[in-house]
Order: sequence, then C-alpha cells, then structure tokens
Amino acid sequence: MTEPGASISQEEIAELQKKFSEIKHSINNALAVMMALSEMSQRRPDYAEKLASTVLAKAPQIVTSLQEFTQALNEKAGQKPAA
Repeated sequence: MTEPGASISQEEIAELQKKFSEIKHSINNALAVMMALSEMSQRRPDYAEKLASTVLAKAPQIVTSLQEFTQALNEKAGQKPAA
C-alpha cells in the first residue's frame, strides 16, 4: 500500500486504468443485456421474468466490481476504506 502523501507510480496508474477499463467493459455488457431484454419484454411479455432475474443477478455484480475498483484505488492512494 502506498503511504499517505506518496505519489502513485506510472505502473500503478496503468494497472488501475486497465482495471477500470475491464470494469467499464463488464458494466457495458451487463447493461446491454438488460436493455435488450427490456426491449424484448415490451414486445413479448414472457421476457419480463428473464429481465427481472437478469437484473437481480447483474446489479450486485456491477456493485461488487465498482467496490473492488474503489478499494484498489484507495489502497494505491493510501486512503483508509470508509467504515
């Protein structure tokens, strides 16, 4: 962990950027599936149940990914996690 007041190395920045890019891609994919199912459920109501189950499965995954990235960013910045 980086000490408070210490700078983040270029390697650490590149690592965080890569992780952010991966998370962004993952979120985009999850939202694309949800949007497609939403459109389909408007035409075919039987898709509504699949949409609901997908949202219930994907939403926590998105939140977890964002929390993990925030934790990694805070560790690199030398900040303590929020209680």
